[in-house]
Amino acid sequence: MVRQGNLTAREAATELGISPATLYAYVSRGLIHSEPGPVGTRQRRYRRADVEALKERQAQRRDPARSAETALSWGTPVLESAITLIEGGRLFYRGHDALELARSAHFEDVLQLLWEGHVDSESRTLPTRHVDRAPLPASLGPLERLQARLPVLAAADPAAYDLRPRSITRAGLAILDAFVAEIAGAPALDGIAHTIAAQLAPDIEGAERFIDAALIMSADHELNASSFTVRCVASTGAPLYDAIGAGIGALRGVFHGAASQRVEALLDEVAAPERATAILAGRLRRGERIPGFGHQLYPEGDPRGVLLLDLCHEFLPDDPALQLTDAVCRAAHDLIGERPNVDFGLVAVTRLLRLERGSALNLMALGRTAGWVAHALEQYTQRRMIRPRARYMGERPPSPLAGPTH
Repeated sequence: MVRQGNLTAREAATELGISPATLYAYVSRGLIHSEPGPVGTRQRRYRRADVEALKERQAQRRDPARSAETALSWGTPVLESAITLIEGGRLFYRGHDALELARSAHFEDVLQLLWEGHVDSESRTLPTRHVDRAPLPASLGPLERLQARLPVLAAADPAAYDLRPRSITRAGLAILDAFVAEIAGAPALDGIAHTIAAQLAPDIEGAERFIDAALIMSADHELNASSFTVRCVASTGAPLYDAIGAGIGALRGVFHGAASQRVEALLDEVAAPERATAILAGRLRRGERIPGFGHQLYPEGDPRGVLLLDLCHEFLPDDPALQLTDAVCRAAHDLIGERPNVDFGLVAVTRLLRLERGSALNLMALGRTAGWVAHALEQYTQRRMIRPRARYMGERPPSPLAGPTH
């Protein structure tokens, strides 16, 4: 995991095993970024994240096998994509600042940006279809009901195996329509966020803006586990419905999208602001992690979580639910020095909107569907199956050249 804090020139050069002159050459080539040092000095500081990334690349050049081994776990990029960039602690969708989009755009704008590469406000409204909503067991949540309906949608689509962009986009809209109907119990006649807000939080000021922002902040995050799963399935030539179903399965894992449910459990346990420090400290004493804080790709803090909490304070600054989330954020920062991530931000939003438990995961899945379709579109055009190799570590078979033993 990348440690925080910047380095002096001597520390950076020592970490890399190079001379100061070589360090300055790396800076001039943009491989390492430098920043002003303490006030009143001429010294500069060098980003630790850049230094550690460069060390990793050096190690991979010396040992290509290690490069392949680490690539699947926060390592070297394994494929090319033009969808999302995570760089310098910021998030961009096709070159557009995702945080600015979350503050000013509608989710439909981001759909069009991710799927078509541009935004046309005149044609951003989703077409509405009649979705088959045959009864399903009441015990299933919206995400589980969508999973159950995807094979039905696929069977009803005669063009399910037409993998050209126009057909994929049409199928993506059908999936989104079905998902909105499961979450809100109504078709998205006037936009997705508007429909969810009107049906689930009609009395909350700014609810539509909250939901648009939550969906946009969830829309994509490069090659996370669920998006990579979608790409693997799409690479086989399977229909979009199957690829999205696989993505949902990955997102429901507790180390991925379902992490928000662990955040909900934490807030339930804390219950009152004055208990925050004691509850979090108790978790640390038991060797437990504090969910909802820190992110591997953002050493200085997940900007998505920060933005969602900022919106909560801007729209509903006096809401009692914020007292609890603020207290937990302060306690986590004091104890482990971490800031809230997108999982915590989504739970904060759903609590302010008085939505039922599990709604943070539903919003994450609905938003991430936009990114999944974008990844599928990109993968279908490549017409190449993703098929990595495994390094065998088990028992070796007998050598065919070995003679008989006595």
